[in-house]
Amino acid sequence: MNNNAAERTSPDNFFDGRVAAALLAIALLVMAIISAYQGAKKEVNLLVDGKQYQVHTFHNDVNGLLNENGIVLKEKDRVSPVPATVLNDGMTVKVRRAVPVQLQVGTEQYQLISSAETVGEVLKEKGVVLGERDVVTPGLSTRLDKEARIQVDRITTQVIEEKAPIPYRIQRENDATLFRGVVRVINSGREGLEKKMWEIVYKNGEKMEKNLLASSVLEVPVDRVVRVGTMQTVNRGGNTIRFSRAYDMVATAYSHTGNNTSTGISPHVGVVAVDPSVIPMGSRLYVEGYGYGRAMDKGRSIKGSRIDVFLESHSQAVSWGRRTVKVYLLE
Repeated sequence: MNNNAAERTSPDNFFDGRVAAALLAIALLVMAIISAYQGAKKEVNLLVDGKQYQVHTFHNDVNGLLNENGIVLKEKDRVSPVPATVLNDGMTVKVRRAVPVQLQVGTEQYQLISSAETVGEVLKEKGVVLGERDVVTPGLSTRLDKEARIQVDRITTQVIEEKAPIPYRIQRENDATLFRGVVRVINSGREGLEKKMWEIVYKNGEKMEKNLLASSVLEVPVDRVVRVGTMQTVNRGGNTIRFSRAYDMVATAYSHTGNNTSTGISPHVGVVAVDPSVIPMGSRLYVEGYGYGRAMDKGRSIKGSRIDVFLESHSQAVSWGRRTVKVYLLE
């Protein structure tokens, strides 16, 4: 009886085992598929011109990631790591778009397309070597996020030596024995000599500054010494004449010509023709050998230290002749 019962249950047990085995195989397959899916799917940190995106992809390399996200690289665009790089989960991929750059180096100008992140990188790409005093605008660390203009001013210097005169001073001494207005030179003076060292600063080849570095005196100047007359009174013909200035002048004489003077008055004794640039018209005068007069006329030949005094007759004028006289400009 026991043998018959065993024979009846044996096929069912066999079927149940096969089902269990099949279900286990399916479960393992599903797990394998899920595991493979999870293994193929990657999470990548994508940076495009500084903007960050978290993306998921099944692509194996950077190029596939870029294509999947519609990112088309232009000639000067930069991607890091390079497109052929194998993608790994958690990797960061950076895309830097190139922008137009106007670059001026000294007097040279360039139109560039660059994906450099900073001004300093642009200069490095272009092979621009900066001098110690060169000025870059904007600064080297400035980021380039859009079209930019970069200027490099070349600053150079030159040291030169110059010799320059040192002007002498003028010492004035009052002298009461000299007429007022008379100046007598006692020592003519002499200029000194100075050596100077200059730093010349050039900006892009043009002179911008001149800075004195050092100086030394090679020859000391000698002062000019003059005596200035202060005498303002003289006695003439028993009279004390007070004057503001005295002149040594060449005096000639003239008489009636039938014409009035340049000031419109009739000529008469006491009228003196002068150069108005020396003696103002209308000035009261005392002319030694002639007497008192007034500057009321002028003539084409009366220039500088010359006067022409009026006399009533031609014979008197001829007799006067040409003489050197002292002329006092009265106060």
